[in-house]
Parts: sequence; structure tokens; C-alpha cells
Amino acid sequence: MSDTEETMRRFRVHARDVDHHHARIVEEVSFEAAATAYLEHYALPVAGEDGPEIRVIVHDIGSGREHCFRIDMDSGETAPCG
Repeated sequence: MSDTEETMRRFRVHARDVDHHHARIVEEVSFEAAATAYLEHYALPVAGEDGPEIRVIVHDIGSGREHCFRIDMDSGETAPCG
């Protein structure tokens, strides 16, 4: 087994303002990579008062830890939810 396979983790990811039934399980190496993988297949429109930005909740299934990211869909800039 390679080092990459050993560090892969399972994450449950969903947009914060969308029902949880739109969550996906992804296997990635980090919270940030899981958020990106989720957005690569995100099909719902993104429009809000702050522009084309989305907040994504990433839950590590193994550890139970959770992070929230605010992602600008135009620039790709990512920051923790505030």
C-alpha cells in the first residue's frame, strides 16, 4: 500500500445552507481536499448576498472532527467560516 493510500480518509461533505441529503462521502487526504472534491460535482446554483460564495461543512467520519470553509466560486479563495 502506498503512502497516499494510507493517508486517505473518509469525509462527509455538504453545503451549509442546503439540506443534508445533498451530502457526499469523499475519500481525500485533508479537509480542504474534501471540500474541493465536493465542489467539483456541486450542481446547485450559488448566489448569495455576498456574491457567488458557498460555505461547506466537512466532517471527518473517522475522528468526528468538523471544519467549515467559505469558498468564493469566482476566485477560488478559501477561508474558514467566520
